[in-house]
Amino acid sequence: MTDAHADDTETYDTDVLVVGTGPTGATAALALATYGVRVRVATRWNWLANTPRAHITNQRALEVLRDLGVEAEAASVGTPWHLIGDMVFATSLAGDEIARLHTWGTGAERRTEYELGSPCPLLDIPQPYMEPVLVKNAAARGADISFNTEYLSHVQDATGVTSTLQDRLTGHEYTVRSRFLVGADGARSRIAEELGLPIEGTMGRAGTVYTQFRADLAPYVTHRPSILHRILLPSYAFGEIGLATLRAIRPWDQWIAGWGYDINGPEPDLRPEAVLPRVQEMIGDPSVAVEIEDVRTWQVNQAWATQYSSGRVFCGGDAVHRHPPSSGLGSNTSIQDAFNLAWKLAYVIKGWAGLPLLDTYSPERAPVGEQIVARANQSRRDYAGINDVLRVVREADSVAAGLAKLTEATREGVALREALVEAVAVKNNEFNAQGTELNQRYASCAVLPDPDAGEEVWTRDKGLHLQATTRPGAKLPHAWLVDESGHKVSTLDVTGKGKVCIVTGIAGTAWVKAATELDLPFLRVVTVGAAGAQDLYHQWHRAREMHEAGALLVRPDGYVAWRHAQPVWDSAEAAGLLRKAVDALLATPGAQAPPGQLPD
Repeated sequence: MTDAHADDTETYDTDVLVVGTGPTGATAALALATYGVRVRVATRWNWLANTPRAHITNQRALEVLRDLGVEAEAASVGTPWHLIGDMVFATSLAGDEIARLHTWGTGAERRTEYELGSPCPLLDIPQPYMEPVLVKNAAARGADISFNTEYLSHVQDATGVTSTLQDRLTGHEYTVRSRFLVGADGARSRIAEELGLPIEGTMGRAGTVYTQFRADLAPYVTHRPSILHRILLPSYAFGEIGLATLRAIRPWDQWIAGWGYDINGPEPDLRPEAVLPRVQEMIGDPSVAVEIEDVRTWQVNQAWATQYSSGRVFCGGDAVHRHPPSSGLGSNTSIQDAFNLAWKLAYVIKGWAGLPLLDTYSPERAPVGEQIVARANQSRRDYAGINDVLRVVREADSVAAGLAKLTEATREGVALREALVEAVAVKNNEFNAQGTELNQRYASCAVLPDPDAGEEVWTRDKGLHLQATTRPGAKLPHAWLVDESGHKVSTLDVTGKGKVCIVTGIAGTAWVKAATELDLPFLRVVTVGAAGAQDLYHQWHRAREMHEAGALLVRPDGYVAWRHAQPVWDSAEAAGLLRKAVDALLATPGAQAPPGQLPD
């Protein structure tokens, strides 16, 4: 690609055109507008999400929203952490229980670990509530949002992208000239198809019916609050999960009922009068009034792109990773795709970075996409052990007779109970997987490995547990600091906000002087221990993995780009090292990494 500013005489309608207002598109627009970049968003719909598809909002996604200044507003429309996680396995919501599982870190045995790992909790924010927060704030910060506007095609050249759009209300077609195009247009992405992005895996390998309904189910939930319930319906057991699902949209009167169907068999009957008896059976109390609002199907995909961009066009979200909602990774990963890309686009557009910086988007995010597609599909398969136990129930003369086998004081009863304990514990890999959500490691030219660090050794299960580290390529560890007013602030609060940060300690005066002399508009110095960032809890001291006079270079997305763990006392030496690290990170012309910092 040619440099973005090779022809400054060219007129662009906008710097970045974003197609789509889902979690990827809306976050990209919000971040770009926050960074002062001209961004235009086009969506073919007349408003935002109309179904509560994605909902679990994990700690990393909330960290992104925190950095962009909308965490509190998002939290105000979400279901709080303490209400989302006592998942119940039962014959019906009102019926006999089979097991319970603390999920999303709400159990006492995991909650502290989650709290130590991030300044943010988990929340349940269904997509129709999340998207307005993102889009409203993007527009307030300068993003141009065009509804009822359909993307038709694009042509890119050395200096920009010309996209053809259509006003769906008038039929008028027109073009938009931008420096870059972001395709956040969903699982049937036209842009990904036009680019010919290589997509591996399988689409439509299983099917699910989702019925959205209203019913006051508080009497059956408030004593064991949870947004997710697995229901044993022997006559409807089908597919990998083998259990029906009751999912709360809003506590506790808006719900979704879901169950599998055979995609190779007859089409499921979606008439309200056909699904109502099944919903009532899942509730287990015929006196509860149920109002069916919507019935639809969706299919289970297991597909991922191995490349996310071509030239000046980038894709993210469902356009490049397509999977079921199991593990709650979809919108969270999509938000992070956008956050990774947005700062890089902003830095190139502002002339702070070279175009090769944008080539780091795919190698950083594509492995994450492949990982979460695999995890989401494996989470469905991980119900096999539970189904093996419940098969005894289903094959009995009645559910009551089958459940009785689970409580027998016999060798068979003991074996069944032991098997159930082990099978439910496996589901921690889906529902208490803080590591899956926070342990991503980036490897690209925007990450300069620490040659003295050696290969990372995982001390606990990588999927279940967070391993915080300051190693380049990892997310900056969260540690509580104290600001001038005595309030707690996270290490994530004093970094980010669109800036590259040099993080050092009180003894790191050489780095402070070097950064001051460089006088770069995007570089901020964070001196942990000094006023505004006092390490009074000594949490950073225990987490930093370097000398107090060492330094980290932290990217705007909160990932560590470079670490010099040994002390540097000479400001001239610090200036040389820092200059080379910044140039290598941002792929500026003539960039050279510090010795041993870039892979061969």
